[in-house]
Amino acid sequence: LKKLAVLLVAVAAVAIGWSLLRKSRPPRVSFARVRRQPLVSTIPTNGKAEPFQWQAVRAEIAGLVNTVSVREGQNVAEGAELAVIGDPALQAAIDAGEAKVAEARADLSALEAGGKPAELTDIENSLSRARLDLEREQRESDSLQRLVEKQAATKEEAAAAQDKVRQLQLEIEGLGKRRASLVAQTDVAAARARIEAAETGLKLARQRASQAVIRAPIAGVVYELTARPGEYLSVGALVANIGRADRLRVRVYVDEPELGRVAEGDPVAITWDALPGKRWQGTVERKPARIQALGSRQVGEVACVIENPGRELPLGANVNAEIRTAEAADALAIPKEALRRDSAGDYVFVLTGDHIERRPVRTGIASVSFAQTTQGLADGDLVALPADVPLKPGNLVTPVIK
Repeated sequence: LKKLAVLLVAVAAVAIGWSLLRKSRPPRVSFARVRRQPLVSTIPTNGKAEPFQWQAVRAEIAGLVNTVSVREGQNVAEGAELAVIGDPALQAAIDAGEAKVAEARADLSALEAGGKPAELTDIENSLSRARLDLEREQRESDSLQRLVEKQAATKEEAAAAQDKVRQLQLEIEGLGKRRASLVAQTDVAAARARIEAAETGLKLARQRASQAVIRAPIAGVVYELTARPGEYLSVGALVANIGRADRLRVRVYVDEPELGRVAEGDPVAITWDALPGKRWQGTVERKPARIQALGSRQVGEVACVIENPGRELPLGANVNAEIRTAEAADALAIPKEALRRDSAGDYVFVLTGDHIERRPVRTGIASVSFAQTTQGLADGDLVALPADVPLKPGNLVTPVIK
């Protein structure tokens, strides 16, 4: 029992001694070495892909959709048929327009030929009869005139025959004037105007019928296809959107404090979770004109343009974006978590011998993990990383070099 008691006392003494020794040793603090290295300043964020060039296709006439000739995601050429709207009245309007044009052209042909055929034929027949009668009466008058000279007929008979000749001459002259009056220049002009009006009406009917066939205004990919066979479309209803997929515009959401670092022309790298390892390259096209709320964030929509030659990145994809805002080939870099800040500015804790000292610093560009220091540190300095115990200038530490 005495031996057991002595053993317990010894163990307790060792434990107390170890505890006192541990408390007296400086705390363990991790340090990182300041190194020169290439540094790229980036802004990681997210965004959404949309076509660089696109156009909405809308119904120009109202009616039921007869057919839809394309599917979502299909590549189409400019002018390709997308859908057809059915309307029986359209063909009826074309038929009526063609009939009006034919009638107006027939009227003009008749006028240019001298008048309406039936009336013109009647006048020509009357002229033929009158000319025959005139020849007969002229022979009779001449014969009577010779007989008067031979005193074989009276002057009264000769005068009566001459009166008949003059009457027939007047009749022929009247028929000629009547034939000429059948076609006036104003009538021809009016007939031509009627043809023009009929052709305009026919053109409009055909144009309206052509609007029933909905075509792609540009070459591209069909997306947001809303038209369905049998569905009624009103004028202006969306049929589909057509957009280019070989070049995309990506709208990325940059937090307001970071917008000052972004400039037009900055390189952009895009990734998509559905294709790990695939990257698309582009540039910043335009900075935002306003700030807007995105959930709990205040962001600006930065427009970027990327090339998508294989069309692997689909329209509407939610993507990851990394904007490269600056780079330095030989930056004096420290881990970003070593950088501290208070009302006096940026500073770090630097290992000097067995204790730490506060060192104010100036920073330059920063990547996701590292920050450039432009003043206050030298290559090889050791800076303290976040520790489990509060650090103050002059604290003794047990350094752990990372």
